[in-house]
Amino acid sequence: MQDLARYIRTVPDFPKAGIQFKDITTLLKDPEAFRRSLDAMKARFQEPVDVIVGIESRGFIFGGALAASYGAGFVPARKQGKLPAEVEQETYELEYGADQLEIHKDAIRPGQKVLIVDDLLATGGTAAATARLVKKLGGDIVGLLFLIELTFLNGREKLKDFRVESIIQYAEE
Repeated sequence: MQDLARYIRTVPDFPKAGIQFKDITTLLKDPEAFRRSLDAMKARFQEPVDVIVGIESRGFIFGGALAASYGAGFVPARKQGKLPAEVEQETYELEYGADQLEIHKDAIRPGQKVLIVDDLLATGGTAAATARLVKKLGGDIVGLLFLIELTFLNGREKLKDFRVESIIQYAEE
């Protein structure tokens, strides 16, 4: 599936100098590439899934589409203060400081099979925080699924207790 990488634009120095941002909007605007990326992602997890948790914000795009494909529910993992009902929170470290993710407390029932989805695995902090949230709510994590993985940032290390799959890997910045 590395051929899907040709649909991903690299934007130098965004959002700050030295970052080589992987822009998926060029893949999303191509209906065939978008469909193929979803097919490739779904092929990685054939087992039944009750809930897909999409990580804000690009995880909503892939997670929502995959949830419909699986016949599963979709749950957004959002930044602090974005969800209207009672939430469970998890703090995670950023390069400079910390941030928080939230999921509605009633979004996942104990024992439900949960697949966590995002567009990109970098350092793994956001994905690990999402996994902790799902576990707090009693979900059974079947795995974490990403379109892109920046392998040189070793994000899998923070997720070593889970099955992690990615479609496109970049070995260097």
